[in-house]
Amino acid sequence: MTTTQLRAVLLRDHGESACSADYFRSRHHLRAEGVTHSLVIDGGARGSLRLPLIVRPIEGTPHRDAVSPYGYPGGRVEGLSEVPKEAVDWRATELVSIFVRDRVSGPRCFSGGTPRNEVFFIDPRQPLEFREMHRRHVRRNARLGFVSSYQPTCEASREEREGFKEVYRQTMVRDRAASRYYFSDAYFEELFSSPLAWLATTRAPEGDVASAALGVRSDGVLHYYLGGTADAHLARSPSKNLFVAMSELCAALGVPLHLGGGMQPGDGLEAFKRGISNLSSRLYTHEIICKPDVYARLSQGSNGGDYFPAYRASKG
Repeated sequence: MTTTQLRAVLLRDHGESACSADYFRSRHHLRAEGVTHSLVIDGGARGSLRLPLIVRPIEGTPHRDAVSPYGYPGGRVEGLSEVPKEAVDWRATELVSIFVRDRVSGPRCFSGGTPRNEVFFIDPRQPLEFREMHRRHVRRNARLGFVSSYQPTCEASREEREGFKEVYRQTMVRDRAASRYYFSDAYFEELFSSPLAWLATTRAPEGDVASAALGVRSDGVLHYYLGGTADAHLARSPSKNLFVAMSELCAALGVPLHLGGGMQPGDGLEAFKRGISNLSSRLYTHEIICKPDVYARLSQGSNGGDYFPAYRASKG
């Protein structure tokens, strides 16, 4: 990277300039997430970097900021990656700040990212052995009549799709999830329609959906994106059978399965995912301050710790 400063430009094109053949930058996902703009960094002969963004007003001010859509979108890398943030002139964006969620595999957008959660993978190209208790529960459920299957989501029946939505929403209520995770039917329809999405389902002996998950293919990985287990079948842990099915799907596709991480470092969810994985990595984000003076003024009195942007955290 030379010392010549790059210029960032914001295009109001609903992310069209950042679209690619990967789910997290696909039109289905960008529409579902309500993406408004593309951030374009043009490096001339070195190529370009294009990121989908959701531009938001900052309440009570004339200013705006932006955030990546949910998931692991990073950017569409066309020769330009690992860009030092200080090498970019951000003034033309007219944004106060930008929060970027990077991809979990492949080239990162910017250098010097912030390490976040440890995330886990099942890589079918490497040896994998589930823990004995996991295998025992899977065998028990199979004897009881629990059956798992997977298929492209666009080929799933309405009953299978509705079954997924029901167990997902039950899980969000049970986990007291933030409102952001209660996706609308329109959001799910975009997801279900994508040719890059897969639905894995474990049915109870009676035929109802006991556990289900949506996986999406992006950047050479199948991501465990959304999933849940029905309240009525929680005691049998049918999700353990579901993860076996998803690992079989990844072996058939020839790609790793990205499981994500825990809600908090060291929690039970992280321990479970660590126990069924054979590879781990780290999620990175990028915090960009485009207008330092405005950012500092808006952040006065904030009590957000390392929350970014600080002015969107609670005030002390």
